[in-house]
Amino acid sequence: MPRLIFKCPYLKPEQRRSAAHRENYVRYVATREGVDRLDPGKAALPATERQKEMVSQLLRDFPLCRGLFEYEDYLTAPTRGNASEFITRAIEDNADFLAKRENYVDYIAKRPRAERSGAHGLFTGADDPLVLSQVAEAVASHPGNVWLPIISLRREDAARLGYDNAANWKDLLTSYAPQFAEAMKIPLSQFRWYAAFHDESHHPHIHMVCYSADGKSGFLDREGIAKIKFGLAQEIFRQDLTEIYQRQTQQRDALTLESQDVLRQLIDQMRSGTLKSPNIERFMLELAERLKSTSGKKQYGYLKAPLKAIVDGIVDELEKDPRVAAAYDLWYQQREEVLRTYKDDLPERLPLSRQKEFKRIKNIVIEEAVRLGQEAAVLSPTDEPEAQIPMDDPPVPEEPAPDSEPVELQNEAPPVVAWNGRYKEARRLLTGDSDTPPDFEKARRLLLEEAQAGNALAMFDLGRLSADGIGQDPDEAQAQAWYGKALAAFRAVEKERPNRYVEYRIGKMYAAGLGVEQDYRTAALWFDKSAAQNYALAQYSLAKLYSEGWGVERDYRMALQLYEQAAAKGFPYAAWELGKIYRDGIGPRPDARQAAQYFTAAFRGFQVLETQSHDGKIQYRLGWMLLHGVGTERDETAARKWFERSAAQGNKNARYQLAKLILGSDGSTPEEISQAADWLTKLAEGGSEYAQYMLGKLYRDGGAVERNGVLAAIWFSQAAEQGHEYAMYALGKLDLEAGNTSAACRWFEKAAELGNQFAQYQLGKLLLAGEAKDMERALRWLTASAEQGNQFAQYALGKLYLLGKDIPQGKDAAVRWFTMAAEQGNEYAQYFLDHMNDPQGPPLLTNATRLLHHMSRIFQDEAPPALPGISFVDSKLRRRIREKKIAMGHKPDDHEDQGIAMR
Repeated sequence: MPRLIFKCPYLKPEQRRSAAHRENYVRYVATREGVDRLDPGKAALPATERQKEMVSQLLRDFPLCRGLFEYEDYLTAPTRGNASEFITRAIEDNADFLAKRENYVDYIAKRPRAERSGAHGLFTGADDPLVLSQVAEAVASHPGNVWLPIISLRREDAARLGYDNAANWKDLLTSYAPQFAEAMKIPLSQFRWYAAFHDESHHPHIHMVCYSADGKSGFLDREGIAKIKFGLAQEIFRQDLTEIYQRQTQQRDALTLESQDVLRQLIDQMRSGTLKSPNIERFMLELAERLKSTSGKKQYGYLKAPLKAIVDGIVDELEKDPRVAAAYDLWYQQREEVLRTYKDDLPERLPLSRQKEFKRIKNIVIEEAVRLGQEAAVLSPTDEPEAQIPMDDPPVPEEPAPDSEPVELQNEAPPVVAWNGRYKEARRLLTGDSDTPPDFEKARRLLLEEAQAGNALAMFDLGRLSADGIGQDPDEAQAQAWYGKALAAFRAVEKERPNRYVEYRIGKMYAAGLGVEQDYRTAALWFDKSAAQNYALAQYSLAKLYSEGWGVERDYRMALQLYEQAAAKGFPYAAWELGKIYRDGIGPRPDARQAAQYFTAAFRGFQVLETQSHDGKIQYRLGWMLLHGVGTERDETAARKWFERSAAQGNKNARYQLAKLILGSDGSTPEEISQAADWLTKLAEGGSEYAQYMLGKLYRDGGAVERNGVLAAIWFSQAAEQGHEYAMYALGKLDLEAGNTSAACRWFEKAAELGNQFAQYQLGKLLLAGEAKDMERALRWLTASAEQGNQFAQYALGKLYLLGKDIPQGKDAAVRWFTMAAEQGNEYAQYFLDHMNDPQGPPLLTNATRLLHHMSRIFQDEAPPALPGISFVDSKLRRRIREKKIAMGHKPDDHEDQGIAMR
């Protein structure tokens, strides 16, 4: 491809004066002792050492010389001839910095190989002969900047295009003078220019001198230089560029058609469930859904920024297709061929979505999305919320109803997996939207019609409605019957035509024990089959099995790899798991920054999924993350709204969290409190240990319900039977308050064995005195509690080791435990540290009474509150208790188990 080199140095006024003090560098390097006189017969020999030294010196002094054609030739073939050409050209191009201004004008007009018209080769746009001495004087005395453009071509291009003589250059520069003036910001009437053509053997070129007659105007920046260079290239290489532009247009049209064909093929794969690009599928479905509610022209230029971002994302995904990528590469090759005519460094290639010349592709994406939204049947795994629910959602088991009716279908149709209009309407009715609430009865009727038509998706959803008691009483037996039918239908569809989505659904049902006995090994086989086809949901589910060692040998490295593959496809549950892995250091080392990035990606991904499905479980996820500030800023108000939307769909975890927020808020209305108590009762009756524990606290403390110690004990007992350590601790406190120390010790010990630091402290205290005294066990439990950071146990150990009663005295151990307690704000521990070595302070022997008093008090007044109770009668008292807990080193809600949340 032909190329033009354009340089534009300039001389400031002060450089005229400084030049007079320099030696004539040109004369020196050309004639100094030892300079090589080039013998034409030796031009092809390797460059001499002196030539190499001169080349290096010129490159150091004038770095821009690296852009000369002559230097490129020298790099390609470092011969004596090419070295001589480069040295001569480099000195010539920089003569402006090495001599006076008038000398420079004289030099370019008279130097060897300058094409002359009379005594010199200088010309301008006018036909009148130039007087060289007058021009040189005018340039030398000019008060402003003088620009010295140099335009160079390769010999073969100059000869082919007719720019190997001064006449054609004069015509070109005369016609292009207005563009020079505009780029240099000089009024055309004030613009003065002169030029000389140098017919060098390899690279003929033009030297110019440009300035403003008024000596004031004129400014040339990089943008102006680029504009001049681009315009010259367009003029000089017009014929060549016309051919390239034609080829570029052909490549652009071909790329547009290729992109349209690829997109349509991908949509066909979406319909069949064989698409291996979940990002395109997710983006296209979201775009199709959002365009339904978009008014006005459905063209890229008229869309709002969020929709444009989705379109851009789809185009970016299309570019990953080898066919599109190859077509785009061909187009870019033509574009870069043009750029090389006037650019030394090519700009970085832009993604297809940012290339303005391909807006047509973006409009094609929009057209296809509109068609997609109008179709009656689209199979969409990412629109199918249940497929996205992780297996570690906190379970809230339901007891099966003994009198449930068997599931029967009349005249069953052949099994299918169809996301058609009727099924989508049923799903919409299940979730509701911003304008209409859910309609469970109508949704169930439509799902029954779909199930009768053989739709496995509808059968599964009917099982879910029965299991969760959505729009009906919970019926586990009926749920399992529906799940069984759905599993049989999924397997029949997969047998007839293998499909990675259906294979994933089958694996999910085996993993969860839905319609079949739970079997992780079989689930792993199905997940592996689907994951091998690059299906994100299967990769995520298989990663979970490897992480837990369910049905496969535990392998954290394999789990990490699968999670990363799924997360790379934009699957937020995988990003969530990766966030936990890097937060907790499970496999790789803990990395808070990496964890935060994955949690943020998960939150954004859940937001996208919720806009598609309005699924209650995803709404619960969003609420939990907002409540705890994970992946986003903490926002309890926004969290409550998400919990309310999820609770309206019957989500039990959302109802539990919402009940906690209502009961813990000073501004809750009696109706809200009654609703929260009702939710907790239903959840507790359904077997939720968290709800049982919460109800135990309500009946113990009173407020939303009438205080009832018996019911409190019953609910605490039910939660304790399921292993709830705080319920065990609460029962121990109830027994202790009733004077039943032995029963209290039993409950405290059960909770202590589960690691509950408060139970460990209470048990240690009881074992220090009375009938249950056992110093060895007391020390063990107090130490266990202290090592978990319990400041009261730390203080107690410090006193015991300081006094040395029933145990060996140990001042160092006492100081260590007192220090730990004092660091958490324990004033008594700090008191002993301050006076430990003070001879004038209260010595132990003379202050035994005070010490014994303090020692007794550590087991009474300074013990932590039994549990963070909830008082609905006196909010001020509750706030004071809360403030005291925080001042004592507790978290505001440190007795609340977060297991129901998002471990």
